Amino acid sequence: MTDTLHLDEFQAYMLTEDRSPVTITGYSGDVRLFAKWYEEYHGEALTPDALTNEAVRSYKQHLLNQAAKPKTINRRLAALAAYAHWLEQAGYVRNSRNPVQGVKAVKETALAPRWLDRKQRAALLRAVDKEVEDAVRRYPRLRLMYLRDAAIVKLLLFAGLRVGEIIQLRMSDITLDERKGSVVVREGKGTKRREVPLNAKARKSLLEYLRVRPDAEMEALFLGQRNEGVQSKTIQRAVQRFAEKAGLKNVTPHTLRHSFAKALIDAGVSLEKVATLLGHSNLNTTRIYTTPGKEDLEDAINGLEDF
Repeated sequence: MTDTLHLDEFQAYMLTEDRSPVTITGYSGDVRLFAKWYEEYHGEALTPDALTNEAVRSYKQHLLNQAAKPKTINRRLAALAAYAHWLEQAGYVRNSRNPVQGVKAVKETALAPRWLDRKQRAALLRAVDKEVEDAVRRYPRLRLMYLRDAAIVKLLLFAGLRVGEIIQLRMSDITLDERKGSVVVREGKGTKRREVPLNAKARKSLLEYLRVRPDAEMEALFLGQRNEGVQSKTIQRAVQRFAEKAGLKNVTPHTLRHSFAKALIDAGVSLEKVATLLGHSNLNTTRIYTTPGKEDLEDAINGLEDF
């Protein structure tokens, strides 16, 4: 299927267009899912010429019937639109118009992302600090791992970095002393570069980790047990472990990024500044953090007791 659909070439094209690794992987996977549906529905393999407006409309209806989320449907339509555009550019098809043109996106309800409130953030930080303290005292061999995980969690919470950005960090990306510091994200979403200042808690945690970090040949800032760069599952497990110790459920690394953004908005930081710190190119993406969350609505109702 891959050779017929020229997906390797499509991925190479997206790379030249500075698409993020997440987008490249996601779009390629979405095209494969469409091809799988097409073969099951039509009883024959998908070819570039078979990517028609009628087929896309049928696929959208199939996804609606399967109760797929609007965000999922719209992303798959966007992937097919990008793929069809590339097929025409590469000369594999001749379309008078993109086959996704005229297929309306599914309306999405703007929902606030999940974030941790002030008390929850404090509970998480207490759990992190306690676990590090216990590890240093009771498990000296594991001290490096716990100090590393603590530094990662505080970068997520106080700098709003994505998991992929944490993984890509190099020693040279950190400027640090006891009074000030910053982290440079060189390969953010869409390959955008940004520099994020670090607060005292993040700086302290990073300095503690760097004091015990092995002098390895790897330039990666965060190292695994064999001095290789950390993987996304390592970061996810660390966040989950600390969250469970704090009595918090369903906390992911992205929850901490959302918490960073929400804390900035609540502190009165402008949307423009928050967008810059998060690496957003569109203010509408950042504006979601001004949408009231569950806790905001509960606080509003509880305030009625003062009337």
